Amino acid sequence: MEQSAYRIIDANFNRAREALRVIEDFCRFSLNSAEHSGRAKELRHILCSAVMKLGIERLISSRDTVGDVGVGRKVAGQLSRVDLLDCLTAGSKRLTEALRVLSEVTQSIDREVSEEIEQLRYSVYSFEKEVFVLSRSLEKFRGVSLYVIITSNLPGDILSLVGKCATSGADCIQLRAKNIETDMFFAVAKEFVEICRSQGVLSIINDRADIAIASGADGVHIGQNDLPVEQVRKLELSPLIIGRSTHTLEQLHAGCVEAATYVSLGPVFPTGTKPEAEPVGLEYVRDGVNELSDKAALAVAIGGITVENVEQVLQAGAKRIAVCSAVTEAEDPRSACEELKEKIVSFVAD
Repeated sequence: MEQSAYRIIDANFNRAREALRVIEDFCRFSLNSAEHSGRAKELRHILCSAVMKLGIERLISSRDTVGDVGVGRKVAGQLSRVDLLDCLTAGSKRLTEALRVLSEVTQSIDREVSEEIEQLRYSVYSFEKEVFVLSRSLEKFRGVSLYVIITSNLPGDILSLVGKCATSGADCIQLRAKNIETDMFFAVAKEFVEICRSQGVLSIINDRADIAIASGADGVHIGQNDLPVEQVRKLELSPLIIGRSTHTLEQLHAGCVEAATYVSLGPVFPTGTKPEAEPVGLEYVRDGVNELSDKAALAVAIGGITVENVEQVLQAGAKRIAVCSAVTEAEDPRSACEELKEKIVSFVAD
């Protein structure tokens, strides 16, 4: 009986270790996150350390691959892998199942090891959620190049501008209504989301996570004095794009630790939208993009960017540009959107 237990432990240890390697490589090559891939590696080392206490010689000696009746067996309808997210999902499920078996079976041999593996299982549940949610939100946001912010409290103006921008090159539109009653904000937000969705454009609500979730928006943008990303994640009904404003490298690092989908770098230039904000300049764009090179979060340059200076920002390394008055206060918002989008796309193509 004990020999059978060791065979079960060996099989599930290998299964869990291999699954963790899939997750680690997903974090490394798909999320591009040194932090998340490092955490996956740490989980793998914790697992190995716990199981090694049972004796590696005994585990390997118990192995009988040739005589294993389960080798090569397949089940009808088994999950197929059509993309990397499928690979992540399958690896995560295989991992938690294997850890459950390890926790159960090792109780009959070493209760302390069983308790270590049980604690690891719960850590894996949390990590699985974080990686999955972040990867889904990144997948949505990665294709953004032109991000338009509509700052208004007038429903008619908001919806008119959304329609014009959504059909003229904007990939993502944020609704920023600071002085509007909640019931009106919600009503406008629902229409805003519908217009964006009909044109295949991402919809972001500024500050108000509750409005973003209730209206079905793709995401929410939060400032330094708003809810932490972790708290917004607790409220979401499905993976939200969560943006965080940053003005310093310290704030940028904090946004990455929080696992924000993107961080805004700005204001790059003086801006009438936030005249009190001190410009951070092109240097912060360069530094921010460099700092994010091994992190999952994406960068969006913002603040005072216009058709005339957008190439300076692109040359500093930005691939995603957020604008407000350059479009919303333009005589022809459609043309302004189209011209900005053309400059961004042309620069990236070159």
